[in-house]
This record gives sequence, C-alpha cells and structure tokens, in this order.
Amino acid sequence: MQEYEDLKRLVDEAESDIRKAEGGNKAAGTRVRKQMQQIKSAAQTLRNKVLELRTDEE
Repeated sequence: MQEYEDLKRLVDEAESDIRKAEGGNKAAGTRVRKQMQQIKSAAQTLRNKVLELRTDEE
C-alpha cells in the first residue's frame, strides 16, 4: 500500500533532525515540527484509505 510506504518514508526522514533537536539544535526542532505535520497528514490519508478498503469489502 503506497500510503503506508509514504508514511514510513516520512518518519525515516525525520530521524536525523529529531536527534539534532534532542541535542538542542533549534533549527532542527523547527524542521521536526514541520515534518510532524506532514506525518500527521500522511497518517490521516492512510487511515482514510484503510477505512475505504474496509467499506469496499462490505
């Protein structure tokens, strides 16, 4: 499922900035917050897709 792969990719891409933000890098913290918004959107898209698949089966 492409939506799931997109979500995994976004989480993987955020990892290095999360580590930098933990170290006190404020710019990395800003990037992480932006990436979290993208992850939230991707998770909602995946959620809707799964719901769509479920309703198609009924």
